[in-house]
Amino acid sequence: MMTDIIADSLTRLRNAAQRRLDVTTLLHSNTIEATVAIFANKGYIDSYKVLEDGNKKTIQVVLKYDDKEKSVINEIKRISKPGRRIHKGKDEIKTFKNGYGTLVVSTSQGILANDEAFKRGIGGEVICSIW
Repeated sequence: MMTDIIADSLTRLRNAAQRRLDVTTLLHSNTIEATVAIFANKGYIDSYKVLEDGNKKTIQVVLKYDDKEKSVINEIKRISKPGRRIHKGKDEIKTFKNGYGTLVVSTSQGILANDEAFKRGIGGEVICSIW
């Protein structure tokens, strides 16, 4: 039984990018769908689509590569884990990697990127980082 579906999804994205696959499939949850939407808005992935097969949902992610066939994702990392939650205030999430990276933050207003959470003046649990 899988205990951390977010870590599994990030690992699937990381492995698919290292193998230079065009498409990968993730298990569905609302948190993962919101996280993948942030990745798409920030340009780390090309697109995503939620697929339904009966009562089972999956997310199909199309990965993005640059001109030299190198993945746009340099690093993707789980920050807050089930055994150790990491919370940051609004002032601590202003930038990540000098603006080149993105933190995905779970706030009281939903799953947001770090720059959007800073604009709204709220902090929260840092789910993962990507750059």
